Amino acid sequence: MEQWQVQRTDGVCFGTEKKIEPGDEYYAALIDGEKGFERRDYSCQFWNENHPEVFCFWKTKIPLRKPKQKLLVDDAVLINIFHRLEGEEDQTKINFRFVLALILMRKRILKYEDSYRNEENKEIWKMKMVKDPNLHEIINPQLTDEQIESVSQDLGTILSGDIQ
Repeated sequence: MEQWQVQRTDGVCFGTEKKIEPGDEYYAALIDGEKGFERRDYSCQFWNENHPEVFCFWKTKIPLRKPKQKLLVDDAVLINIFHRLEGEEDQTKINFRFVLALILMRKRILKYEDSYRNEENKEIWKMKMVKDPNLHEIINPQLTDEQIESVSQDLGTILSGDIQ
């Protein structure tokens, strides 16, 4: 079976070159171009007035941007939680600390140095805080993408204060 790569929307009407705003409906279409199928997006108004010739089309909507969830904690609190979870043996807390380490890496507070395997054949990451020369060992629990997403959502819920 042949695989087709259809590019994502660029958020601009091909006919008018005007931006299609979040929340706006529009028509996405494929045309048979020189290099195969090409995607073109059209505002509803342009589509209805001009009826462009296309191979196929579908009506869709630019999704609204979700406001960024504001955390109720600052970096110092994240670092404190990270330190307090050190040495924990409960798998949930190990997973939590690992995802927290990924967040601190993304914020450029924690930096990966090295890794090794311990006696139980678990991968251990050696990491340093940017402003602290001490090494920290983090167990890499080999989480799947879905598990990381789940722990991240739990962490976000806890840190944003949305606990019910």
